[in-house]
Amino acid sequence: MQSLHGVILAAGLLAAAAQAQDYQREGVKDGLPVYEKALKARLTFPMAWTQDVADLPAWRAAGRAKVWDLTLQPRDSTPFAPQVIAEQDRGSYVARQVVFNLNADNRVRALLLMPKAAGPHPAALMLHDHGARFDIGKEKMIAPWADPAREAASQAWADKHFSGRHPGDALAKRGYVVLAVDALGWGDRGPMTGETQQALAANMFNLGSSMAGAMAAEDVRAAAFLASLPEVDARRVAAIGFSMGAFRAWQVAALSDDIKAVVAASWMATTEGLMVPGNNQLRGSSAFQMLHPGLLRHLDFPDVASLAAPKPALFFTGAQDKLFPLASAEQAFGKMRRVWQAWDAGGRFEARVLPGGHAFPADAQDAAFDWLARQLPAAR
Repeated sequence: MQSLHGVILAAGLLAAAAQAQDYQREGVKDGLPVYEKALKARLTFPMAWTQDVADLPAWRAAGRAKVWDLTLQPRDSTPFAPQVIAEQDRGSYVARQVVFNLNADNRVRALLLMPKAAGPHPAALMLHDHGARFDIGKEKMIAPWADPAREAASQAWADKHFSGRHPGDALAKRGYVVLAVDALGWGDRGPMTGETQQALAANMFNLGSSMAGAMAAEDVRAAAFLASLPEVDARRVAAIGFSMGAFRAWQVAALSDDIKAVVAASWMATTEGLMVPGNNQLRGSSAFQMLHPGLLRHLDFPDVASLAAPKPALFFTGAQDKLFPLASAEQAFGKMRRVWQAWDAGGRFEARVLPGGHAFPADAQDAAFDWLARQLPAAR
């Protein structure tokens, strides 16, 4: 029978061994690895602009090349081969359903608004949000027709986020050509749900691609298609988006020479400000559309947006937007403003704080459209 002394000695040895091993008992907390601070500390964004950058065009070219590389997408020059399949008269402009080759793998149906007046016209690529609603995509920005279910869903979305109107139609009334295309998984390019989105994201990675990369490359192609239309003044093409669409807008402005100005409402902050417990960025789901594997080892979100400089850029954020904390958004804006100033284009960058939350209300839309008219004036 073991002596009391032996029992005490064995217990002491076990305690000492456990202390020496120093086991990590917890690995995940709040959707993050418990060593997330160490990971964040390694994100130094070495390709971000600094005052030491002497050659701005070279810096921009290197940053753009890195982002393109991390999209995991091939370059594509497939002929667009557009075809108008339906049309509706809307007074001063015409709404069209147009089918075209978005790339070699996808022929899509888009919504196109065309002024009746003689062109060429200024134009806008309208980029829809995520919103965890997949039955409509392009219809979030432009009113559909001949489809009662989508008409109802589209109006409900406009009522919730856009003061009851469709931003694309409001801009078309001002004489703009407007194009909206479904991102993969939305509208005609579904069906997708929150659950199947996770599977699609994983399977895209397994296929050597990514949802974010595919979306980025498709938006660049959509911009090229819009700029190629004979009715469009290619010197006056803007990208406009809300929420995920805002991310898409500044991203395509950074990657595409066809985009000459950008309006981005309700998507901008720093990684440090977004990767905090409780933020939407930690939940997966919509984050996959903004997740380029490895990108944050090189550039933060405002750094990527800054690749659009010195193009005119207008950003909105809501003072009570729970998805994009105001302090983080303003930090990002400050970083971006310094890049535009380095280009001697400080007057082309503007960031405005709206009094509400995550929305793009009519007064902000009107302010943005007025701003666009000043930034992209008609040639005399």
